[in-house]
Amino acid sequence: MREVRITRGGQISVPAAVRRRWNTSQVPIDDQGDRLAIEPAANDPIGALRGSLKDRVDPDTHELRAGARADEPAADTRRRTRS
Repeated sequence: MREVRITRGGQISVPAAVRRRWNTSQVPIDDQGDRLAIEPAANDPIGALRGSLKDRVDPDTHELRAGARADEPAADTRRRTRS
C-alpha cells in the first residue's frame, strides 16, 4: 500500500511506477462509503476491448459500418423534422 498526499486543489499523484505498471493515465475513483477504490482505466477503452470480445463479435465490421452509414441520411431527416 502506498500513501499519497492530496493537494489543496484536491489532486493526488499516482506514482510513476504504478502508472507504468498499469499502463494508464486515468483512474476512476469510487466512493464506497467507508473507503475509496481507485482502479486503472484503459487509455484506449476500445482498444482494450479488442481481443476480449473477439469470440462474441464478428471481426469483419465492414458490413456493420456500411449499414450505419446507409442509415445516416434517414437519421438526419428525422432530426430535421423534429426541430
